[in-house]
Amino acid sequence: MAWQRRTNDDGGAFVVLSGVIAIVVGSVLGGCARYFVSGAIARRMGETFPWGTMTINITGAFLIGIFGALATHPGSIFAAPNPWLFAVTGFLGCYTTVSSFSLQTLTLARNGEPMHALGNVVFSVGLCLAAVSFGFVLADGLGG
Repeated sequence: MAWQRRTNDDGGAFVVLSGVIAIVVGSVLGGCARYFVSGAIARRMGETFPWGTMTINITGAFLIGIFGALATHPGSIFAAPNPWLFAVTGFLGCYTTVSSFSLQTLTLARNGEPMHALGNVVFSVGLCLAAVSFGFVLADGLGG
């Protein structure tokens, strides 16, 4: 299954180190992408609602759907450990942001905006589920 853990823990220091390097490089790129994309959305849409975080989480869900579907196809690059560690564990691990989503939802609720808080939860979860489904179906339909 696409969601199952993919690691390089089959032994050997080089194998483990190459997995760690894949995660580190993916994390750096994912964190930078999150910073720039979220900031661009916030500047364009304003910061009265967490549009940047929602955009990050939806696009991250879409991408993990694609990577997940590709991982189910034998011979796909994402069926191998290092590309999975780079893209999913590293890049998407730093790109997506459930902790920010949670804090922003709580802040909306505590600031007397319960409908915005509820909207953030409903739209974020609903759109992320739709995005991951769309990404998976799209990549799976293309044959990986």
